[in-house]
Amino acid sequence: MVFETLLTKEFCRFAYSLDLTLLRTGSINRAARYISIMGNSMANSLSARKRIRQAQRRFDRNRARRGRVRTYIRKVEEAIASGDKSAAEVAFSSAMPELHRGAQKGAFHRNSIARKISGLSRQINAM
Repeated sequence: MVFETLLTKEFCRFAYSLDLTLLRTGSINRAARYISIMGNSMANSLSARKRIRQAQRRFDRNRARRGRVRTYIRKVEEAIASGDKSAAEVAFSSAMPELHRGAQKGAFHRNSIARKISGLSRQINAM
């Protein structure tokens, strides 16, 4: 009986901290991820549980995509820093499809990708 009370109090503390996190970040996907990790789904309907699973899959997919895009950008920036224009152009042409895909799939805002592409191409042209 005491253990169940402690568990309930601990879960309440977790839910309270989760609400503060949501207020700070405004991320519903993050809430769904923490709830699914904890194993205590707050969803009452099947459709809500499905939305939690979908949000988790989308979060994981977008996180991998964001990491891939950052890697491509880093490779282009390293090629620019080395001063080799042909290597920078090759790296930039291989990064372009992944950058556009990241914007198309919603992992990044399209304007931020446009700014990044514009800045990289400007740096490559200035070499």
